[in-house]
Amino acid sequence: MIRQIYQHFVQSLSGRKLSGVCVSGLFALTLMLPAGRVQAAEAVKVGVLKFGTVNWELKSMKHGEFDKANGVEVEIVPYASGDATRIALQGGEVDVIVADWLWVSRQRASGQNLTFVPYSSSVGAVMVAPDSGINSLADLKGKKIGVAGGPLDKSWLLLQGMAKQQYNFDLKTENEIAFGAPPLLAEKTRQGELDAMLNFWHYCARLEADGFQRLVSAEDAAAALGASGPVSAIGYVFADDWAAQNPEIAKGFVQASRATKQLLKTSDDEWTRLGSSGAIKDTGAALTTLRDRFREGIPHRPVADEIADAGKLYEVLGELGGPKLVGKSPIMVEGTYWPLLQNIQ
Repeated sequence: MIRQIYQHFVQSLSGRKLSGVCVSGLFALTLMLPAGRVQAAEAVKVGVLKFGTVNWELKSMKHGEFDKANGVEVEIVPYASGDATRIALQGGEVDVIVADWLWVSRQRASGQNLTFVPYSSSVGAVMVAPDSGINSLADLKGKKIGVAGGPLDKSWLLLQGMAKQQYNFDLKTENEIAFGAPPLLAEKTRQGELDAMLNFWHYCARLEADGFQRLVSAEDAAAALGASGPVSAIGYVFADDWAAQNPEIAKGFVQASRATKQLLKTSDDEWTRLGSSGAIKDTGAALTTLRDRFREGIPHRPVADEIADAGKLYEVLGELGGPKLVGKSPIMVEGTYWPLLQNIQ
């Protein structure tokens, strides 16, 4: 209502010479407007995979104007690959990307001071057909397993660690492993060409909607290897220098993300809208399963607890993947998680 009065007031004065009373009235109305509404919002360029699931949150953020409500104007910048987004961030083409804390720590160890804000703990899982007869990791011995993400994928390494710890067998050497692109592996699983498949969370959710079963998830493996709760698999990543120079902008972006997640957590209608708008191509059971799995991955733990568990998993992954995975540092580098996170409500 105040905004409408303000706009009407300004329009009525268009082309007129303002008296002192008019100027005072205009100033008073300006002060009554919500903070961030009078001044232009600050731009934040976010580099994302063109068809990645992060677009769901960002498009919901833009539609609900959660960015503007927190003093920022998000610009979604699409890229063809994760590597391209990382290069764009390091080259200053974008302000924020999505990556994992392992990569951030490795960059910090190499002198690139990037930092991480948890985005989602939704992780991949081993999927099997309902009539497969596979009921545990032990039953996978000798089977053909499809693995997305490559030999150094975190989820794959954690599952290897869990199999070694609980069943004393090596998933990598005692099975036929087929690495491949996520959509190709999902299709081969549907066609019965693979006995089991480890894939990214959204491909698993779609298979789940088709009746396939989750045998074990990367979160299960992380818990078996010492994590006390969910650890975000990916997060928003930006440079320390950018955040230091623009603290209110960085804070506003994080607050906008949290407000959007709250909407996605509580509103089924918003998921229906995302589907209707074309932002999500899935429909029916697939959309419902994607919604539920996304909600499960919304970070909710105290930041200090998550940092502690990420540090434990970093050391485990360092042992499993070696320097090729973690780089120069055997422990997670301090500052990997944005230090100001604990000051944001």
